[in-house]
Amino acid sequence: MENELGFKKLQVWHEAIDFASEVMDICELLQQKKKHYRLLDQVEGSAASVSANIAEGRGRNTEKEFRQFLCIARGSLYETLSFLYLFYRRRMINEARFLQLEELGTLLAKKLNALIGKLN
Repeated sequence: MENELGFKKLQVWHEAIDFASEVMDICELLQQKKKHYRLLDQVEGSAASVSANIAEGRGRNTEKEFRQFLCIARGSLYETLSFLYLFYRRRMINEARFLQLEELGTLLAKKLNALIGKLN
């Protein structure tokens, strides 16, 4: 089965999973406050979409398609970071947590950009 799941060999996929897990932890805590359910669903979706698009692209037939899905993953990452900034601005998360997630997201974006660049 491992041979069929080539995306699992990509470090960037593992880091995207870790990032999504961190974001989901925050959303679970925020859901306890019973506000902004739709927004929390959207940020969870965008965070999970990063790794999902990496995996889907890896499963495509060409490097061109893989590159396209990596670009979509990068867009989902930026969307997630935008939501996290909004959460910080609204004091839903503290500055330290925001900065930690922003750093993780920035490192992930650099790795996605590097992989995209290799496929050009």
